[in-house]
Amino acid sequence: MREQAFCVHGHFYQPAREDPLTGEIPQEQGAAPYPNWNERIHDHCYRPNAELGNFERISFNIGPTLFNWMALRHPETVEMILAQERRTMRRYGVSNALAQAYHHTILPLAARHDKISEVLWGIADYEKRFGHSPMGMWLPETAVDEETLGVLADCGIQFTILAPWQAEGDDLDITQPYWVELNSGKRMVVFFYQPELSSRISFDPAATSNADEFYRNILRGQFRTSDEAQFVLMASDGELYGHHQPFRDKFLAYLTGKVGNDSLPFATFPAQWLQDHKPQRVVRIRNGTSWSCHHGILRWAGHCGCTPHGEWKAYLRQALNFVAQAIDEVYVSRVQPLVGDVWQLRNQYIHVLLGNTSLSSLTRLISGRSLSEEQLSRIDMLLTAQHERMRMFTSCGWFFEDFDRIEPRNVVAYAAQAIWLTYVATGVDLSGKAQQWFYPVQSWVTGLRADVVFQERLRRAREYFERLRYMVWVPG
Repeated sequence: MREQAFCVHGHFYQPAREDPLTGEIPQEQGAAPYPNWNERIHDHCYRPNAELGNFERISFNIGPTLFNWMALRHPETVEMILAQERRTMRRYGVSNALAQAYHHTILPLAARHDKISEVLWGIADYEKRFGHSPMGMWLPETAVDEETLGVLADCGIQFTILAPWQAEGDDLDITQPYWVELNSGKRMVVFFYQPELSSRISFDPAATSNADEFYRNILRGQFRTSDEAQFVLMASDGELYGHHQPFRDKFLAYLTGKVGNDSLPFATFPAQWLQDHKPQRVVRIRNGTSWSCHHGILRWAGHCGCTPHGEWKAYLRQALNFVAQAIDEVYVSRVQPLVGDVWQLRNQYIHVLLGNTSLSSLTRLISGRSLSEEQLSRIDMLLTAQHERMRMFTSCGWFFEDFDRIEPRNVVAYAAQAIWLTYVATGVDLSGKAQQWFYPVQSWVTGLRADVVFQERLRRAREYFERLRYMVWVPG
């Protein structure tokens, strides 16, 4: 029997918008009448899609930073989403939810130990929320290289989703899943989304004003007259369904819940499709590519045509790489003698953050011995610094055209927080070097420099910690 199926994947994500000192999101004027963009998008998108049951019928991922915020502010929405995934899991034996690399880092630009931590943290967060391991993982901006796929495979991930231009060769059949053979001897399943449909859903409101017409006149035309099974995947920013495009939450509900029930094509999701349709073909991927930068991944590393006046981006990337290396050197020198494998410790620290274990139990498991309260306090502070140092690479810091926005300023704030925590824990002061590294980063609109942002955030951190009498000892 001919099998034709379609899938809508929604990538739901917001970066951590909270002040790293207070844990609160500052008032964001552009989100008015809501206090911030998270609240506005929740009201336009996350809540109505959950109320309509859309998370039961689409493929989706929700970024851990967004899930963290929503679990605190709108637990009823989170419970609706989790309940819908559970029903899908019971019905099909596999999940329609994918995990996501934790901090939305552009993984091909990350050091290998950062790739591993981001993937393991994303898996742990998924398991905590959904109660089972993920089969698939969404790569931030679908940015990929072979090392990243190798890390996914090593961590038990079975598939991911890419854009068709991320594959080598000109004979790609995007209605079929593919194997990517890895140097380790392992392999990864890759689904390629349909670019025209994905673009029309995302950027052509007229195409999605009527779900029946979209189904009959646009979607069905993507299937060939063939007995071969065909899977058409549309990938999109999940926030377009009701936020970027009003009423498209209802379009999504009708398209996936009603239109295809009594005729082919029918709505499904990647893990279910793989149950009966294992890949029969092999493809190579193009290293250093993404879905939202046709210059590869230059949007997050330098100046490309995606955003004008992006000269500041290379300086910001270089500065944060220097900061990360300096913080890592201190972390390794101070923690390795106490614990041994410092990267295993960081990889597993997510379980402390999730409340699955205590830091004393984790260090005892890794080192084989108990540590003193003072040693645990220092390690805890250095691991918190590592958390801040990891999230300073969130992709949003480079996505837009100017430095003087909340997203780039936030990544500098996270760097300042990491450097301050490192100082409090060890007495090693990296702030002078960091200030020099940030100096070349400047807004082409307002002239704001990153070193000025860094100084201000460092001052606030110092005053905040002193005011709360946070320091247990005096460094040095």
